[in-house]
Amino acid sequence: MTERDSVAASVTLDEALALTRLPEEELLRRADAVREAAFGRRISLCAIINARSGNCGMDCAFCSQSRRSTTAIPVFPMLDAESLRERILRLAELPVCHIGIVTSGGALQDEELAVVGQVLQSLPEPVRARVCGSLGRLPQASLERLSGWGLRRFHHNLETASTRYAAICTTQTWDQRRATILRARSAGLSTCTGGIFGLGESWEDRCRFALELAALHADNVPVNFLYPHPGTPLADQPPLEAGEALRIIAVLRCLLPQATLRICGGRPTTLGARQTEIFRAGANALMTGDYLTTCGNGAAQDLRMIADAGFEVVQP
Repeated sequence: MTERDSVAASVTLDEALALTRLPEEELLRRADAVREAAFGRRISLCAIINARSGNCGMDCAFCSQSRRSTTAIPVFPMLDAESLRERILRLAELPVCHIGIVTSGGALQDEELAVVGQVLQSLPEPVRARVCGSLGRLPQASLERLSGWGLRRFHHNLETASTRYAAICTTQTWDQRRATILRARSAGLSTCTGGIFGLGESWEDRCRFALELAALHADNVPVNFLYPHPGTPLADQPPLEAGEALRIIAVLRCLLPQATLRICGGRPTTLGARQTEIFRAGANALMTGDYLTTCGNGAAQDLRMIADAGFEVVQP
Protein backbone atom coordinates (compact mmCIF):
# COMPACT_ATOMS: atom_id res chain seq x y z
CA MET A 1 0.00 0.00 0.00
CA THR A 2 1.41 3.39 -1.00
CA GLU A 3 1.34 6.47 1.21
CA ARG A 4 -1.39 7.89 -1.03
CA ASP A 5 -3.49 4.74 -0.61
CA SER A 6 -2.91 4.89 3.13
CA VAL A 7 -4.24 8.44 3.34
CA ALA A 8 -7.34 7.46 1.39
CA ALA A 9 -7.94 4.50 3.63
CA SER A 10 -7.17 6.00 7.02
CA VAL A 11 -8.18 9.68 7.14
CA THR A 12 -11.77 10.27 8.20
CA LEU A 13 -13.86 13.23 7.16
CA ASP A 14 -13.77 14.55 10.73
CA GLU A 15 -9.97 14.34 10.75
CA ALA A 16 -9.83 16.16 7.43
CA LEU A 17 -12.14 18.87 8.75
CA ALA A 18 -9.87 19.33 11.76
CA LEU A 19 -7.19 20.59 9.38
CA THR A 20 -9.48 23.40 8.24
CA ARG A 21 -9.70 24.72 11.79
CA LEU A 22 -5.94 25.14 12.23
CA PRO A 23 -4.55 28.70 12.30
CA GLU A 24 -3.37 29.75 8.85
CA GLU A 25 0.33 29.77 9.71
CA GLU A 26 0.20 26.30 11.28
CA LEU A 27 -1.74 24.86 8.34
CA LEU A 28 0.62 26.37 5.76
CA ARG A 29 3.66 25.24 7.77
CA ARG A 30 2.40 21.64 7.69
CA ALA A 31 1.60 21.81 3.99
CA ASP A 32 4.97 23.33 3.16
CA ALA A 33 6.76 20.53 4.99
CA VAL A 34 4.76 17.87 3.11
CA ARG A 35 5.53 19.51 -0.24
CA GLU A 36 9.21 19.84 0.60
CA ALA A 37 9.45 16.16 1.55
CA ALA A 38 7.73 14.94 -1.61
CA PHE A 39 8.96 17.37 -4.26
CA GLY A 40 11.75 19.49 -2.83
CA ARG A 41 11.92 22.94 -4.42
CA ARG A 42 11.06 21.88 -7.97
CA ILE A 43 8.02 23.40 -9.71
CA SER A 44 6.45 21.90 -12.84
CA LEU A 45 4.74 24.08 -15.46
CA CYS A 46 2.03 23.32 -17.99
CA ALA A 47 0.17 25.38 -20.60
CA ILE A 48 -2.99 24.83 -22.60
CA ILE A 49 -4.43 25.45 -26.06
CA ASN A 50 -8.11 26.28 -26.45
CA ALA A 51 -8.65 24.08 -29.51
CA ARG A 52 -12.46 24.33 -29.73
CA SER A 53 -14.30 27.09 -27.91
CA GLY A 54 -17.86 27.68 -26.77
CA ASN A 55 -21.21 26.31 -27.92
CA CYS A 56 -21.02 23.50 -25.36
CA GLY A 57 -24.20 21.55 -24.65
CA MET A 58 -23.23 21.00 -21.02
CA ASP A 59 -24.74 23.21 -18.32
CA CYS A 60 -21.84 23.55 -15.84
CA ALA A 61 -22.87 26.58 -13.79
CA PHE A 62 -19.37 28.07 -13.64
CA CYS A 63 -18.50 27.79 -17.34
CA SER A 64 -18.59 30.62 -19.87
CA GLN A 65 -18.45 28.10 -22.73
CA SER A 66 -21.83 26.55 -21.95
CA ARG A 67 -24.49 27.12 -24.61
CA ARG A 68 -26.68 28.33 -21.75
CA SER A 69 -24.20 31.08 -20.87
CA THR A 70 -24.47 34.58 -22.32
CA THR A 71 -20.84 35.46 -21.61
CA ALA A 72 -19.14 37.23 -24.51
CA ILE A 73 -16.32 34.82 -25.44
CA PRO A 74 -14.68 33.69 -28.67
CA VAL A 75 -16.61 30.81 -30.23
CA PHE A 76 -14.91 28.69 -32.88
CA PRO A 77 -14.87 25.08 -34.14
CA MET A 78 -12.00 22.62 -33.85
CA LEU A 79 -8.69 24.08 -35.00
CA ASP A 80 -7.30 22.60 -38.18
CA ALA A 81 -4.28 20.33 -37.93
CA GLU A 82 -1.77 22.92 -39.13
CA SER A 83 -2.91 25.57 -36.64
CA LEU A 84 -2.99 23.11 -33.76
CA ARG A 85 0.48 21.79 -34.55
CA GLU A 86 1.87 25.31 -34.80
CA ARG A 87 0.50 26.26 -31.39
CA ILE A 88 1.89 23.10 -29.78
CA LEU A 89 5.34 23.76 -31.20
CA ARG A 90 5.23 27.36 -30.03
CA LEU A 91 4.44 26.28 -26.46
CA ALA A 92 7.10 23.58 -26.67
CA GLU A 93 9.70 26.36 -26.79
CA LEU A 94 8.78 27.20 -23.17
CA PRO A 95 9.92 25.18 -20.13
CA VAL A 96 6.52 23.52 -19.79
CA CYS A 97 6.37 19.80 -19.09
CA HIS A 98 2.79 19.40 -20.33
CA ILE A 99 0.91 21.02 -23.22
CA GLY A 100 -2.84 20.48 -23.03
CA ILE A 101 -5.19 20.35 -26.01
CA VAL A 102 -8.54 21.44 -24.56
CA THR A 103 -11.88 21.29 -26.39
CA SER A 104 -15.33 22.42 -25.34
CA GLY A 105 -18.33 20.12 -25.49
CA GLY A 106 -19.29 16.73 -24.14
CA ALA A 107 -16.77 14.87 -26.32
CA LEU A 108 -14.89 15.16 -29.60
CA GLN A 109 -16.48 13.72 -32.71
CA ASP A 110 -14.54 11.10 -34.68
CA GLU A 111 -13.42 13.53 -37.38
CA GLU A 112 -12.16 15.97 -34.75
CA LEU A 113 -10.38 13.19 -32.91
CA ALA A 114 -8.68 12.31 -36.19
CA VAL A 115 -7.24 15.85 -36.32
CA VAL A 116 -5.68 15.31 -32.91
CA GLY A 117 -4.28 11.99 -34.09
CA GLN A 118 -2.84 13.54 -37.24
CA VAL A 119 -1.11 16.24 -35.19
CA LEU A 120 0.21 13.83 -32.57
CA GLN A 121 1.77 11.59 -35.18
CA SER A 122 3.39 14.56 -36.93
CA LEU A 123 5.18 15.84 -33.82
CA PRO A 124 8.76 15.03 -32.86
CA GLU A 125 8.71 12.43 -30.08
CA PRO A 126 10.11 14.76 -27.37
CA VAL A 127 7.25 17.18 -28.06
CA ARG A 128 4.59 14.50 -28.44
CA ALA A 129 5.57 13.14 -25.02
CA ARG A 130 4.54 16.47 -23.49
CA VAL A 131 1.06 16.66 -25.06
CA CYS A 132 -2.06 16.01 -22.97
CA GLY A 133 -5.70 15.86 -24.03
CA SER A 134 -8.76 17.36 -22.35
CA LEU A 135 -11.26 16.14 -24.90
CA GLY A 136 -14.41 15.25 -23.00
CA ARG A 137 -16.25 12.06 -22.16
CA LEU A 138 -14.62 9.78 -24.72
CA PRO A 139 -15.45 6.09 -25.14
CA GLN A 140 -12.87 3.40 -24.57
CA ALA A 141 -12.10 2.94 -28.27
CA SER A 142 -11.31 6.65 -28.73
CA LEU A 143 -9.06 6.70 -25.69
CA GLU A 144 -7.20 3.66 -26.98
CA ARG A 145 -6.73 5.37 -30.35
CA LEU A 146 -5.25 8.39 -28.59
CA SER A 147 -2.90 6.16 -26.63
CA GLY A 148 -1.85 4.42 -29.84
CA TRP A 149 -1.11 7.78 -31.44
CA GLY A 150 1.28 8.62 -28.61
CA LEU A 151 -0.82 10.64 -26.17
CA ARG A 152 0.50 10.09 -22.64
CA ARG A 153 -1.95 11.90 -20.37
CA PHE A 154 -5.70 12.57 -20.33
CA HIS A 155 -7.31 15.35 -18.31
CA HIS A 156 -10.89 15.17 -17.05
CA ASN A 157 -11.96 17.08 -13.95
CA LEU A 158 -14.39 15.75 -11.35
CA GLU A 159 -15.05 19.45 -10.51
CA THR A 160 -16.33 19.04 -6.94
CA ALA A 161 -17.46 16.48 -4.37
CA SER A 162 -19.87 13.80 -5.54
CA THR A 163 -22.46 15.03 -3.04
CA ARG A 164 -22.23 18.60 -4.38
CA TYR A 165 -21.93 17.91 -8.10
CA ALA A 166 -25.64 17.86 -9.05
CA ALA A 167 -25.97 21.48 -7.89
CA ILE A 168 -23.32 22.47 -10.46
CA CYS A 169 -24.09 20.32 -13.50
CA THR A 170 -27.13 18.29 -14.61
CA THR A 171 -26.03 17.21 -18.10
CA GLN A 172 -23.40 14.76 -16.86
CA THR A 173 -23.12 12.90 -13.58
CA TRP A 174 -20.14 12.72 -11.25
CA ASP A 175 -20.03 8.96 -11.74
CA GLN A 176 -19.82 9.45 -15.51
CA ARG A 177 -16.83 11.73 -15.00
CA ARG A 178 -15.17 9.19 -12.76
CA ALA A 179 -15.85 6.44 -15.32
CA THR A 180 -14.08 8.47 -18.02
CA ILE A 181 -10.99 8.72 -15.82
CA LEU A 182 -11.00 4.97 -15.25
CA ARG A 183 -11.41 4.30 -18.99
CA ALA A 184 -8.44 6.54 -19.75
CA ARG A 185 -6.30 4.60 -17.30
CA SER A 186 -7.49 1.34 -18.80
CA ALA A 187 -6.32 2.65 -22.20
CA GLY A 188 -2.83 3.12 -20.79
CA LEU A 189 -3.03 6.89 -20.22
CA SER A 190 -1.99 8.68 -17.07
CA THR A 191 -4.72 10.97 -15.78
CA CYS A 192 -5.06 14.50 -14.49
CA THR A 193 -8.19 15.20 -12.47
CA GLY A 194 -9.14 17.90 -10.00
CA GLY A 195 -11.73 20.58 -9.77
CA ILE A 196 -12.85 24.11 -9.10
CA PHE A 197 -13.31 25.85 -5.77
CA GLY A 198 -15.37 28.87 -4.82
CA LEU A 199 -18.66 27.51 -6.17
CA GLY A 200 -20.40 28.06 -2.84
CA GLU A 201 -19.25 24.70 -1.47
CA SER A 202 -18.63 24.14 2.23
CA TRP A 203 -15.40 23.01 3.89
CA GLU A 204 -17.05 19.63 4.33
CA ASP A 205 -17.59 19.48 0.56
CA ARG A 206 -13.94 20.37 -0.02
CA CYS A 207 -12.61 17.76 2.38
CA ARG A 208 -14.95 15.11 1.02
CA PHE A 209 -13.72 15.94 -2.48
CA ALA A 210 -10.07 15.63 -1.41
CA LEU A 211 -10.74 12.22 0.09
CA GLU A 212 -12.57 11.13 -3.08
CA LEU A 213 -9.54 12.17 -5.11
CA ALA A 214 -7.31 10.22 -2.74
CA ALA A 215 -9.51 7.14 -3.06
CA LEU A 216 -9.23 7.46 -6.83
CA HIS A 217 -5.42 7.56 -6.45
CA ALA A 218 -5.31 10.93 -8.23
CA ASP A 219 -1.66 11.87 -8.63
CA ASN A 220 -2.07 14.96 -10.83
CA VAL A 221 -4.62 17.38 -9.40
CA PRO A 222 -5.40 20.72 -11.09
CA VAL A 223 -6.81 23.28 -8.64
CA ASN A 224 -9.00 26.02 -10.13
CA PHE A 225 -10.73 28.95 -8.45
CA LEU A 226 -14.00 30.37 -9.70
CA TYR A 227 -13.88 33.40 -11.94
CA PRO A 228 -17.53 34.54 -11.78
CA HIS A 229 -18.17 35.13 -15.47
CA PRO A 230 -20.98 37.55 -16.32
CA GLY A 231 -23.75 35.63 -18.03
CA THR A 232 -23.27 32.41 -16.05
CA PRO A 233 -25.47 31.16 -13.18
CA LEU A 234 -22.58 31.87 -10.76
CA ALA A 235 -22.00 35.42 -11.97
CA ASP A 236 -22.95 36.82 -8.55
CA GLN A 237 -20.96 34.31 -6.50
CA PRO A 238 -18.45 36.27 -4.35
CA PRO A 239 -14.87 35.37 -5.30
CA LEU A 240 -12.79 33.55 -2.71
CA GLU A 241 -10.48 35.61 -0.54
CA ALA A 242 -6.80 34.90 -1.17
CA GLY A 243 -6.33 33.53 2.34
CA GLU A 244 -9.14 31.02 1.90
CA ALA A 245 -7.73 29.89 -1.45
CA LEU A 246 -4.34 29.29 0.18
CA ARG A 247 -6.01 27.28 2.94
CA ILE A 248 -7.72 25.13 0.30
CA ILE A 249 -4.36 24.38 -1.34
CA ALA A 250 -2.83 23.56 2.05
CA VAL A 251 -5.64 21.18 3.05
CA LEU A 252 -5.38 19.42 -0.32
CA ARG A 253 -1.63 19.05 0.15
CA CYS A 254 -2.02 17.52 3.59
CA LEU A 255 -4.65 15.06 2.34
CA LEU A 256 -2.89 14.29 -0.97
CA PRO A 257 0.76 14.22 0.12
CA GLN A 258 2.20 12.60 -3.02
CA ALA A 259 -0.02 14.25 -5.65
CA THR A 260 1.14 17.02 -7.92
CA LEU A 261 -1.02 20.03 -7.02
CA ARG A 262 -1.20 22.31 -10.05
CA ILE A 263 -2.71 25.76 -9.53
CA CYS A 264 -4.63 26.72 -12.66
CA GLY A 265 -7.62 28.88 -13.55
CA GLY A 266 -8.46 31.88 -11.38
CA ARG A 267 -4.97 32.14 -9.90
CA PRO A 268 -4.22 35.80 -10.77
CA THR A 269 -7.65 37.15 -9.85
CA THR A 270 -8.17 35.11 -6.69
CA LEU A 271 -4.68 35.25 -5.22
CA GLY A 272 -3.41 38.55 -6.58
CA ALA A 273 -0.31 39.70 -4.71
CA ARG A 274 -0.33 36.47 -2.67
CA GLN A 275 0.36 34.21 -5.67
CA THR A 276 3.91 33.59 -4.47
CA GLU A 277 2.50 31.91 -1.36
CA ILE A 278 1.02 28.98 -3.30
CA PHE A 279 4.28 27.06 -2.89
CA ARG A 280 4.34 27.64 0.87
CA ALA A 281 0.74 26.36 0.87
CA GLY A 282 1.89 23.12 -0.76
CA ALA A 283 1.58 23.61 -4.53
CA ASN A 284 4.34 22.11 -6.66
CA ALA A 285 3.04 22.99 -10.12
CA LEU A 286 1.12 25.66 -11.97
CA MET A 287 -0.44 26.46 -15.31
CA THR A 288 1.23 29.36 -17.05
CA GLY A 289 -0.12 31.61 -19.79
CA ASP A 290 -3.77 32.21 -20.59
CA TYR A 291 -6.65 29.97 -19.58
CA LEU A 292 -9.57 29.01 -21.80
CA THR A 293 -11.52 32.28 -21.78
CA THR A 294 -9.61 34.41 -19.27
CA CYS A 295 -6.09 35.84 -19.17
CA GLY A 296 -3.33 34.41 -17.01
CA ASN A 297 0.23 35.39 -16.23
CA GLY A 298 2.80 35.21 -19.00
CA ALA A 299 5.53 32.59 -18.75
CA ALA A 300 8.22 35.21 -18.11
CA GLN A 301 6.25 36.60 -15.17
CA ASP A 302 5.72 33.14 -13.67
CA LEU A 303 9.37 32.18 -14.13
CA ARG A 304 10.42 35.31 -12.24
CA MET A 305 7.93 34.57 -9.48
CA ILE A 306 9.24 31.01 -9.07
CA ALA A 307 12.88 32.14 -9.02
CA ASP A 308 12.18 34.98 -6.59
CA ALA A 309 10.51 32.50 -4.24
CA GLY A 310 13.66 30.36 -4.22
CA PHE A 311 12.33 27.49 -6.38
CA GLU A 312 13.48 25.98 -9.67
CA VAL A 313 11.46 24.97 -12.72
CA VAL A 314 11.42 21.32 -13.78
CA GLN A 315 12.76 21.16 -17.35
CA PRO A 316 10.85 19.12 -19.95
